[in-house]
Amino acid sequence: MPFVVDASIAACWLLPDEADARADTAYDRLDDDRAVAPGLWWFEIRNLLITSERRGRLDAAATRHALELLTGFAVAIDNACDETMLLGLARKHRLSVYDAAYLELALRERIPLATLDKQLAAAAMAERVTLVGATP
Repeated sequence: MPFVVDASIAACWLLPDEADARADTAYDRLDDDRAVAPGLWWFEIRNLLITSERRGRLDAAATRHALELLTGFAVAIDNACDETMLLGLARKHRLSVYDAAYLELALRERIPLATLDKQLAAAAMAERVTLVGATP
């Protein structure tokens, strides 16, 4: 089954000093399932990589390598959006519109969400969205 992947999960895939079992579970699912992300995902990825460069966690070559690596992953970009739902979710759960975009996609497509963001995960659970790698 496809699932929505957010930038916090991808960060664990790309940054050598990041690790989380939920990210590992999502990564393992890429063998059989398609990950989906909203259009802002690539911008968030680039931002986290450039921020990591500024903090000395990566150099420019590592950033280029991470982007090349990620383009080979089975992540489809979904540029559609139910704006009414998006804004409603942001208001209801006090999420940024960026985070609400991941939840809107999961709800619209009726698929699980992979995230490490606590506020987004709580909103997803409140909306009865399955979380990838969550322990019951």
